[in-house]
Amino acid sequence: MLGSELALVFRRRRTWAMLGALALVPILIAIAVRLTTGDDSGGPAFLGDITNNGLFVAFTALTVSIPLFLPLTVGVVAGDTVAGEASHGTVRYLLVAPTGRVRFILVKYAGAVAFCLAATLLIVLVGAAIGAVLFPIGPVTLLSGTQVGGWSYAGRALLLALYVALSMLGLSAIGLFASTLTTVPVGAMAATVVLAGASQVLDQLPQLDWLHPYLFSHQWLGFGDLLRDPIAFDSFGSNAVLQLGYVVVFGALAYSRFATKDVLS
Repeated sequence: MLGSELALVFRRRRTWAMLGALALVPILIAIAVRLTTGDDSGGPAFLGDITNNGLFVAFTALTVSIPLFLPLTVGVVAGDTVAGEASHGTVRYLLVAPTGRVRFILVKYAGAVAFCLAATLLIVLVGAAIGAVLFPIGPVTLLSGTQVGGWSYAGRALLLALYVALSMLGLSAIGLFASTLTTVPVGAMAATVVLAGASQVLDQLPQLDWLHPYLFSHQWLGFGDLLRDPIAFDSFGSNAVLQLGYVVVFGALAYSRFATKDVLS
Protein backbone atom coordinates (compact mmCIF):
# COMPACT_ATOMS: atom_id res chain seq x y z
CA MET A 1 0.00 0.00 0.00
CA LEU A 2 2.89 2.36 0.72
CA GLY A 3 4.33 1.79 -2.75
CA SER A 4 0.93 2.49 -4.27
CA GLU A 5 0.63 5.71 -2.26
CA LEU A 6 4.09 6.93 -3.29
CA ALA A 7 3.26 6.18 -6.91
CA LEU A 8 -0.01 8.07 -6.54
CA VAL A 9 1.74 11.12 -5.11
CA PHE A 10 4.64 11.28 -7.54
CA ARG A 11 2.79 10.35 -10.71
CA ARG A 12 0.43 13.28 -10.50
CA ARG A 13 1.04 16.13 -12.88
CA ARG A 14 0.28 18.50 -10.02
CA THR A 15 3.15 17.06 -7.97
CA TRP A 16 5.59 17.41 -10.86
CA ALA A 17 4.39 20.95 -11.48
CA MET A 18 5.01 21.88 -7.83
CA LEU A 19 8.43 20.22 -7.84
CA GLY A 20 9.24 22.06 -11.05
CA ALA A 21 8.24 25.36 -9.45
CA LEU A 22 10.46 24.62 -6.45
CA ALA A 23 13.36 23.76 -8.76
CA LEU A 24 12.94 27.15 -10.42
CA VAL A 25 13.64 28.95 -7.12
CA PRO A 26 17.42 28.28 -7.05
CA ILE A 27 17.64 28.70 -10.83
CA LEU A 28 16.01 32.13 -10.75
CA ILE A 29 18.10 33.21 -7.77
CA ALA A 30 21.34 32.18 -9.47
CA ILE A 31 20.42 33.83 -12.78
CA ALA A 32 19.31 37.04 -11.04
CA VAL A 33 22.55 37.28 -9.05
CA ARG A 34 24.60 36.46 -12.14
CA LEU A 35 22.93 39.17 -14.21
CA THR A 36 23.28 41.79 -11.47
CA THR A 37 26.88 40.97 -10.48
CA GLY A 38 28.74 44.20 -10.08
CA ASP A 39 25.64 46.32 -9.56
CA ASP A 40 25.33 48.12 -6.25
CA SER A 41 21.74 47.05 -5.84
CA GLY A 42 21.81 46.21 -2.16
CA GLY A 43 19.93 43.21 -0.85
CA PRO A 44 20.78 40.60 1.79
CA ALA A 45 24.47 39.97 2.38
CA PHE A 46 24.24 36.24 1.65
CA LEU A 47 23.24 36.99 -1.96
CA GLY A 48 26.67 38.54 -2.44
CA ASP A 49 28.29 35.35 -1.15
CA ILE A 50 26.87 33.48 -4.13
CA THR A 51 29.16 35.36 -6.53
CA ASN A 52 32.19 34.11 -4.59
CA ASN A 53 30.98 30.54 -4.25
CA GLY A 54 28.14 28.91 -6.18
CA LEU A 55 27.53 26.42 -3.37
CA PHE A 56 25.67 29.18 -1.50
CA VAL A 57 22.86 28.99 -4.06
CA ALA A 58 21.43 25.88 -2.37
CA PHE A 59 21.47 27.51 1.07
CA THR A 60 19.92 30.70 -0.26
CA ALA A 61 17.20 28.82 -2.13
CA LEU A 62 16.23 26.88 0.99
CA THR A 63 16.09 30.09 3.02
CA VAL A 64 13.87 31.76 0.42
CA SER A 65 11.60 28.72 0.02
CA ILE A 66 10.86 28.03 3.68
CA PRO A 67 8.46 30.91 4.46
CA LEU A 68 6.12 30.48 1.47
CA PHE A 69 6.92 28.04 -1.32
CA LEU A 70 7.54 24.91 0.73
CA PRO A 71 4.53 25.41 3.05
CA LEU A 72 2.36 26.05 0.00
CA THR A 73 3.34 22.84 -1.77
CA VAL A 74 3.34 20.75 1.40
CA GLY A 75 -0.10 22.12 2.28
CA VAL A 76 -1.42 21.03 -1.12
CA VAL A 77 -0.08 17.49 -0.78
CA ALA A 78 -1.06 17.02 2.88
CA GLY A 79 -4.50 18.56 2.42
CA ASP A 80 -5.24 16.11 -0.38
CA THR A 81 -4.26 12.94 1.51
CA VAL A 82 -7.69 11.83 2.77
CA ALA A 83 -10.01 14.41 1.24
CA GLY A 84 -8.71 13.58 -2.23
CA GLU A 85 -9.64 9.92 -1.82
CA ALA A 86 -13.04 10.90 -0.43
CA SER A 87 -13.74 13.24 -3.35
CA HIS A 88 -12.97 10.44 -5.82
CA GLY A 89 -15.09 7.93 -3.90
CA THR A 90 -12.23 5.49 -3.28
CA VAL A 91 -11.95 5.52 0.52
CA ARG A 92 -14.42 2.71 1.19
CA TYR A 93 -12.85 0.54 -1.50
CA LEU A 94 -9.44 0.96 0.13
CA LEU A 95 -10.85 0.10 3.55
CA VAL A 96 -12.43 -3.15 2.34
CA ALA A 97 -9.23 -4.22 0.59
CA PRO A 98 -8.81 -4.88 3.59
CA THR A 99 -6.89 -1.88 4.90
CA GLY A 100 -7.30 -0.84 8.52
CA ARG A 101 -7.93 2.78 9.28
CA VAL A 102 -4.71 3.12 11.27
CA ARG A 103 -2.71 1.77 8.35
CA PHE A 104 -4.59 4.02 5.97
CA ILE A 105 -3.73 7.14 7.98
CA LEU A 106 -0.10 6.13 8.44
CA VAL A 107 0.41 5.42 4.75
CA LYS A 108 -1.21 8.70 3.74
CA TYR A 109 1.04 10.60 6.13
CA ALA A 110 4.10 8.71 4.85
CA GLY A 111 3.28 9.91 1.34
CA ALA A 112 3.24 13.52 2.55
CA VAL A 113 6.54 13.03 4.38
CA ALA A 114 8.12 11.57 1.24
CA PHE A 115 7.09 14.67 -0.68
CA CYS A 116 8.66 16.93 1.98
CA LEU A 117 11.96 15.09 1.68
CA ALA A 118 11.88 15.03 -2.12
CA ALA A 119 11.09 18.75 -2.31
CA THR A 120 13.92 19.86 -0.03
CA LEU A 121 16.47 17.54 -1.64
CA LEU A 122 15.45 18.82 -5.07
CA ILE A 123 16.06 22.43 -4.04
CA VAL A 124 19.50 21.58 -2.66
CA LEU A 125 20.58 19.50 -5.67
CA VAL A 126 19.34 21.99 -8.26
CA GLY A 127 20.89 24.85 -6.27
CA ALA A 128 24.27 23.13 -6.14
CA ALA A 129 24.12 22.28 -9.86
CA ILE A 130 23.16 25.75 -11.09
CA GLY A 131 25.63 27.33 -8.68
CA ALA A 132 28.44 25.20 -10.09
CA VAL A 133 27.50 26.19 -13.63
CA LEU A 134 27.24 29.96 -13.13
CA PHE A 135 29.73 30.68 -10.34
CA PRO A 136 33.12 29.50 -9.10
CA ILE A 137 33.23 26.67 -6.60
CA GLY A 138 35.67 26.56 -3.70
CA PRO A 139 36.04 26.22 0.07
CA VAL A 140 33.03 27.49 1.98
CA THR A 141 33.36 29.89 4.91
CA LEU A 142 30.98 28.80 7.67
CA LEU A 143 29.21 30.99 10.21
CA SER A 144 31.93 30.17 12.72
CA GLY A 145 34.56 31.64 10.38
CA THR A 146 36.27 28.38 9.46
CA GLN A 147 36.49 27.06 5.92
CA VAL A 148 35.48 23.61 4.75
CA GLY A 149 35.88 21.87 1.42
CA GLY A 150 33.14 21.27 -1.09
CA TRP A 151 32.47 17.68 -0.04
CA SER A 152 32.23 18.65 3.61
CA TYR A 153 29.76 21.39 2.70
CA ALA A 154 27.80 18.88 0.58
CA GLY A 155 27.26 16.81 3.72
CA ARG A 156 26.09 19.88 5.57
CA ALA A 157 23.77 20.76 2.68
CA LEU A 158 22.14 17.35 2.99
CA LEU A 159 21.72 17.96 6.72
CA LEU A 160 20.08 21.30 5.87
CA ALA A 161 17.67 19.49 3.55
CA LEU A 162 16.84 16.99 6.29
CA TYR A 163 16.34 19.82 8.77
CA VAL A 164 13.93 21.62 6.47
CA ALA A 165 12.07 18.39 5.64
CA LEU A 166 11.80 17.74 9.37
CA SER A 167 10.42 21.26 9.82
CA MET A 168 7.52 20.44 7.48
CA LEU A 169 6.39 17.35 9.43
CA GLY A 170 4.21 19.29 11.83
CA LEU A 171 2.52 21.14 8.98
CA SER A 172 1.98 17.82 7.17
CA ALA A 173 0.24 16.42 10.25
CA ILE A 174 -1.99 19.49 10.43
CA GLY A 175 -2.84 19.06 6.75
CA LEU A 176 -3.64 15.38 7.34
CA PHE A 177 -6.05 16.30 10.12
CA ALA A 178 -7.67 19.01 8.02
CA SER A 179 -8.04 16.49 5.23
CA THR A 180 -10.12 14.21 7.46
CA LEU A 181 -12.59 17.00 8.18
CA THR A 182 -13.84 17.46 4.64
CA THR A 183 -14.41 15.75 1.32
CA VAL A 184 -13.29 18.87 -0.54
CA PRO A 185 -9.50 18.77 -0.98
CA VAL A 186 -9.21 22.46 -1.82
CA GLY A 187 -10.68 23.37 1.56
CA ALA A 188 -8.15 21.27 3.46
CA MET A 189 -5.30 22.62 1.34
CA ALA A 190 -6.35 26.21 1.90
CA ALA A 191 -6.76 25.70 5.65
CA THR A 192 -3.28 24.17 5.93
CA VAL A 193 -1.59 26.94 3.96
CA VAL A 194 -3.44 29.66 5.89
CA LEU A 195 -2.38 28.12 9.21
CA ALA A 196 1.23 28.06 8.02
CA GLY A 197 1.05 31.78 7.27
CA ALA A 198 -0.76 32.56 10.52
CA SER A 199 1.86 30.71 12.56
CA GLN A 200 4.65 32.74 10.97
CA VAL A 201 2.80 36.00 11.57
CA LEU A 202 2.24 35.14 15.23
CA ASP A 203 5.91 34.23 15.55
CA GLN A 204 6.82 37.83 14.62
CA LEU A 205 4.71 39.48 17.31
CA PRO A 206 6.82 40.34 20.38
CA GLN A 207 3.67 40.52 22.50
CA LEU A 208 3.33 36.75 22.06
CA ASP A 209 6.83 35.75 23.16
CA TRP A 210 5.36 33.13 25.48
CA LEU A 211 3.66 31.43 22.54
CA HIS A 212 6.58 31.41 20.09
CA PRO A 213 8.32 28.22 21.32
CA TYR A 214 5.11 26.25 20.73
CA LEU A 215 4.46 27.40 17.17
CA PHE A 216 5.30 24.73 14.58
CA SER A 217 7.07 27.34 12.42
CA HIS A 218 9.24 28.71 15.23
CA GLN A 219 12.29 26.58 14.38
CA TRP A 220 11.97 26.67 10.60
CA LEU A 221 14.98 28.95 10.14
CA GLY A 222 17.00 27.63 13.07
CA PHE A 223 19.53 25.65 11.04
CA GLY A 224 22.47 27.97 11.74
CA ASP A 225 24.10 25.41 14.04
CA LEU A 226 24.58 23.12 11.04
CA LEU A 227 26.79 25.76 9.42
CA ARG A 228 29.26 25.95 12.28
CA ASP A 229 32.42 24.01 13.04
CA PRO A 230 31.99 21.74 14.88
CA ILE A 231 28.37 21.02 14.00
CA ALA A 232 25.95 21.53 16.88
CA PHE A 233 22.71 19.59 16.78
CA ASP A 234 20.91 21.58 19.49
CA SER A 235 18.52 23.31 17.09
CA PHE A 236 18.02 20.06 15.16
CA GLY A 237 16.98 18.29 18.35
CA SER A 238 14.71 21.11 19.51
CA ASN A 239 13.03 21.22 16.12
CA ALA A 240 12.58 17.44 16.12
CA VAL A 241 10.87 17.51 19.52
CA LEU A 242 8.61 20.38 18.45
CA GLN A 243 7.57 18.72 15.20
CA LEU A 244 7.10 15.36 16.91
CA GLY A 245 4.68 16.99 19.32
CA TYR A 246 2.57 18.28 16.44
CA VAL A 247 2.76 14.92 14.65
CA VAL A 248 1.53 13.09 17.76
CA VAL A 249 -1.25 15.55 18.55
CA PHE A 250 -2.61 16.11 15.05
CA GLY A 251 -1.93 12.55 14.01
CA ALA A 252 -4.06 11.38 16.94
CA LEU A 253 -6.76 13.90 16.03
CA ALA A 254 -6.70 12.75 12.42
CA TYR A 255 -7.07 9.11 13.44
CA SER A 256 -9.79 9.92 15.98
CA ARG A 257 -11.76 11.80 13.36
CA PHE A 258 -11.26 9.19 10.66
CA ALA A 259 -11.85 6.19 12.93
CA THR A 260 -15.28 7.50 13.99
CA LYS A 261 -16.27 8.79 10.57
CA ASP A 262 -18.93 7.10 8.45
CA VAL A 263 -17.20 6.42 5.16
CA LEU A 264 -19.80 6.87 2.47
CA SER A 265 -17.54 7.57 -0.48
